Amino acid sequence: MLVKVLSALSLVALTVAVHSVGLTTIVRWLRRSPTLEDARLWPSTWLLIRVVWIVLGLHVVEIGVWAAFYWWRAGLPDAASAFYFSGVTYATIGYGDVLLPAGWRALAPIEGLTGIVLCGLSTGFFFALLSRIHGVHANPGRP
Repeated sequence: MLVKVLSALSLVALTVAVHSVGLTTIVRWLRRSPTLEDARLWPSTWLLIRVVWIVLGLHVVEIGVWAAFYWWRAGLPDAASAFYFSGVTYATIGYGDVLLPAGWRALAPIEGLTGIVLCGLSTGFFFALLSRIHGVHANPGRP
């Protein structure tokens, strides 16, 4: 049981680290982007599309971290099944057509909760980005 708890905690930490590094990298890129100050429709739309691609890529990497663990340690039969299971679990879809072995099933709700938290963090990030794009132009004297 201790191995499973430590595994879950390690996976959560690694997933949060990937997301944090990714969002920090995006923020650094955005600070250098002149498009951040451009509230016109197409430049801001193109900026948001690129940010969504990158954030979705982060989530795919995070799903892959859990999938690699499930394939390696929890005994899912192949990488495709492990990635599929991890994806539907992380996104809290939970079809139930692929299951972890009984001894490892406690990790699935932990992955689902982690996915909820990190998707929420991504949502907050988009809200802050849109506030920055449109807030600067609504209040030009504001820093």
